Amino acid sequence: MWRNYFGKKSRIIGVDLNPQAKELEKNGFEIFIGDQQDKDFWNIFYNKIGKIDIILDDGGHKNLQQISTVFYSLPNIKDNGLIVVEYTITSYIKKGFGNPTRFSFINFCHKIVELIHDRNPLLKKKKSYFSKSIYQVRFFESIVVFDINKKKCNSNTLVYNKKNFKSFDDYRHKGNSIKFFNYLRSFKYLKNVNLNYKLIKFFGYRNIFFYIYEKIKLYLLFYKIRNK
Repeated sequence: MWRNYFGKKSRIIGVDLNPQAKELEKNGFEIFIGDQQDKDFWNIFYNKIGKIDIILDDGGHKNLQQISTVFYSLPNIKDNGLIVVEYTITSYIKKGFGNPTRFSFINFCHKIVELIHDRNPLLKKKKSYFSKSIYQVRFFESIVVFDINKKKCNSNTLVYNKKNFKSFDDYRHKGNSIKFFNYLRSFKYLKNVNLNYKLIKFFGYRNIFFYIYEKIKLYLLFYKIRNK
C-alpha cells in the first residue's frame, strides 16, 4: 500500500518487535527489529539510516511507547517532515493502557501545544526542545500529526503594532468598568457620579466583582461543553 502511495523509488523502512517481520525484506523493504521505547535502539537506528521524511507510529499504543517515538525521532525528521501517531484513542482506554491519566500521550501532546505558544515574543520565554522543531500539531480522531519545520519555528507569526494599539481604548476591560459604574448609579445617592476615564480604566483591570463573574461564567460554559 505504501509503495503504491509513495512510488516505486520510495525508501520504506519498518520497525517491529517481532523478529519474524524480517521476512518482509524479501518484498523490498528494510526491517529493523527493536523496541520503540528504547533510547539506545533509536540512536542505533538513526545513526544508520540518517534523517527521514515521515515516521508513522502504529506500534504498541502505550503512553511510554508513543511518547518515546516522538521524543527520540524529533531531531531526526527533515524540515517539512511529519511524525504521525496512530491509535491515540488508547489515551482514553483503561483496560490494557491505564488511561486516562496525566501521563497519557494526548496530555503529552497538549503540553507540546503549550510549548509551541512559548514562541510568542509577548511571553518572553526560551524555546524548548519541542518548540524549536514542531511548527504545529494537528489532531484527528485517533491520530495526531506533528509538522516539523525548524525554519518556520524561527519566524514570528504574531503581528503586534504597539504604537497603534495604544491609540485605542481597550473595551475588554472598559466595558466591565462601565457596567460597574452604571450599577453604582442605580443607587439614589450615587446617580451623579462622574465617570472619570482613569477611574474607569483602573476598575476595568482590577474590579474583583467582574473577575469573579467571569470565572463563574467560564465554569458554567466549560460544564456545558463537557455535557453537551
